[in-house]
Amino acid sequence: QVHVVESGGGLVQPGGSLRLSCTASGRIPSHYSIDWYRQVPGQQREYVARTFGSGTTDVVYSLKGRFTITLDSARNTNYLQMNNLEPADTAVYLCRFWDGGEEYWGQGTQVTVSS
Repeated sequence: QVHVVESGGGLVQPGGSLRLSCTASGRIPSHYSIDWYRQVPGQQREYVARTFGSGTTDVVYSLKGRFTITLDSARNTNYLQMNNLEPADTAVYLCRFWDGGEEYWGQGTQVTVSS
């Protein structure tokens, strides 16, 4: 069993920045990924970025240049740095831990970009 907790959401003005963190705890295997998705009510969940336990990272092409992701493997925590935020980035950001078989989701953190 793996427990996933996100933090760092909030209200920010357009052009501002936020850093989200996702921490996984419990039975952590050697091979896993910690993924970020975002969801707006009534829309499909959208993939944002991920880190692998190996340290490899990925950000969806449309967000590269504004979003970066890093991993602190010792803490099983990744950090999603979001810069130059736009109102279209407003969503619930959800973290998923995936070991290639099982997946575990956090409760989500709200990001609102508004003036």
